[in-house]
Amino acid sequence: MSFHLSYRAEPGNPWFSWQYVRDNSDTILAALREHASLTGRAVLLAALVALPLAVVAYWYGRLAGPILALTGVLYTIPSLALFAFIAPYLGIGAVTVLTVVVLYALLVIVRNAVAGLNQVPPEVRDAAEGMGYGRWARLFRIDLPLALPGILTGVRLATVSTVALVTVGVVIGRGGLGQLIFAGFQNNFYKAQIMTGTLLCVLLALVLDLILAGVGRLLTPWLRSRPR
Repeated sequence: MSFHLSYRAEPGNPWFSWQYVRDNSDTILAALREHASLTGRAVLLAALVALPLAVVAYWYGRLAGPILALTGVLYTIPSLALFAFIAPYLGIGAVTVLTVVVLYALLVIVRNAVAGLNQVPPEVRDAAEGMGYGRWARLFRIDLPLALPGILTGVRLATVSTVALVTVGVVIGRGGLGQLIFAGFQNNFYKAQIMTGTLLCVLLALVLDLILAGVGRLLTPWLRSRPR
């Protein structure tokens, strides 16, 4: 998706300009919507892949090392190199961006989910087995609810990092707010354009993190009732 920007030169090339925001409000909102959409879809897909991997690592301890090692290796690959490797197979578009950011988000979610599951007290697991809970019943009724704080921590960290990483998608024309930032450098280092894209990235990450924190409080009411 390409964004067409218009701007009028201002004395001193200020770091922020309401005039620029007004003149390009539709384009800025389109970039923000694309960025938020890519982030939301990427984190959702990453969670759908990471949680089963975390459960497998939790149930079969010998597989925990290889799973964490594999996701760790994927995380260490430079983003531009990963785009260059994947783009010839998936094409230039949203699918490539989603694939790259999902691969990076896996490590954060898997690691925190495994940590949360491993922190379930052994006596609670033993009590559930004594009550006749099978493996799957215990997973959904005991393990996952108690591990939810750790899982949500991973999702929050993955969301914030994904907001930042999506901007790199500008290399294939799907960078959301990253395209505003990159275009600002192309427009003779137009500071207002660069700063607008940067501030909106920070604001988007903050808003999404606060939303997830609120969801976490709603889903874990027992944590609020703990004595301090």
